[in-house]
Amino acid sequence: MLLSELQTKDIIEVENGEKIGFISDLELDVTVGVILSLVVSVKGKWFGVFGEQEEIAISWSQIEKIGADVILVRMIKHSP
Repeated sequence: MLLSELQTKDIIEVENGEKIGFISDLELDVTVGVILSLVVSVKGKWFGVFGEQEEIAISWSQIEKIGADVILVRMIKHSP
């Protein structure tokens, strides 16, 4: 899968169905060739009115499922 294909998918929090944002970048470990985290652009608290975007990193281990249109993530890990 290409980065451009990942960037078109909505990032959704599995616990509450909330849309988090879109992938803006990836953090890679080039020594072993793995994705460490997704860098996701999220809207600022004023819904982007002032054009400010925040970025958060979502660890690869937080990804539950990559679907055709969405990527489901679990932001808070619960104890078993």
